[in-house]
Amino acid sequence: MKTLLAAILLSTTPCVAQETITKPITLYVAGTAGGGIDLYARLLGRHIGRHIPGNPAVNVQDMPGAGGIRAANFLADSAPKDGTAITTFPGGPLIEPLIGARNPGYDMSRFNWIGAISRDVSLCISWGDSPFKTIEDARTREMVLAGTGAGSETDTYPLILNDTLGTKFRLVTGYLGTKETFMAIESGEVHGRCGLTLSSLEASKPDWLRDKKINVLLQLGFEKNPKAGAAPLVFDLLKNDEDKQLLSLFLAGTAIGRPFAAPPGTPPGKVDILRRAFDATMKDPEFLADGKVMQAEISPTSGEDTQALIARAYATPPAIVERARRLVTPAAK
Repeated sequence: MKTLLAAILLSTTPCVAQETITKPITLYVAGTAGGGIDLYARLLGRHIGRHIPGNPAVNVQDMPGAGGIRAANFLADSAPKDGTAITTFPGGPLIEPLIGARNPGYDMSRFNWIGAISRDVSLCISWGDSPFKTIEDARTREMVLAGTGAGSETDTYPLILNDTLGTKFRLVTGYLGTKETFMAIESGEVHGRCGLTLSSLEASKPDWLRDKKINVLLQLGFEKNPKAGAAPLVFDLLKNDEDKQLLSLFLAGTAIGRPFAAPPGTPPGKVDILRRAFDATMKDPEFLADGKVMQAEISPTSGEDTQALIARAYATPPAIVERARRLVTPAAK
């Protein structure tokens, strides 16, 4: 009788339609064509659509400007909240609302994080024939670096390292994106760049490391990556806990390299679709083979874990946040 009753109930229970996304998805890139952010976005865009119920087309659109803040504001204010908009960022905009000179109009902890492709390490580099061969050289003479705008890693790391390590970095900022900073380095317009992820370097300029065209001066991350050679890890050079807490705040974005987010207000069902599609893509043999061709670093973090890491950064002690703000905000010095 119980079996019969269960069968009757099952037959009379309305079917709940599986959520789908059928309209095309736009994957916005807070950077320029040919940069590491752009290349990783296009890698994901080529594969994630077939893991989303509804199999939508995925189109990649670059949205450079203000070191990624323009794209962050777009995601917060204007992007559709139906699962058809995803944005990927460099690390700088992740903490700009905490330490920036102005309220940029968004809060990264309110974004719906879909996942991050890699756990990365950021680098300080110089062009091979420049006089800067080690980080000690940058502590004894002025070194000119390329930057992409206030709030970007390229602009914040030099200031922090000048304060904590005594480097003598001078920033020339305003380059549109990664591609433009590379051109400036190759031409000798600047000596190098600080705030360049290893994954971006490998994806967009694989010959720079392979052919020893550059010097890696410093690794900015929580762990050294042997691919970056013998360059020291920044935490091994810091002398006190306050400096280490400061760097930990700024390195939150590096711990979740190539992160992807949907706008605040996206329905939970759509967010879950995107997160599960991201997880499936990270295990997809075609995606992994495609990533291998472009020498992409694939060491993913789930959307839930990415969300937690962002929340942790936004819970940094106020005294550390205030010190960070004074360093990177001229008006606050």
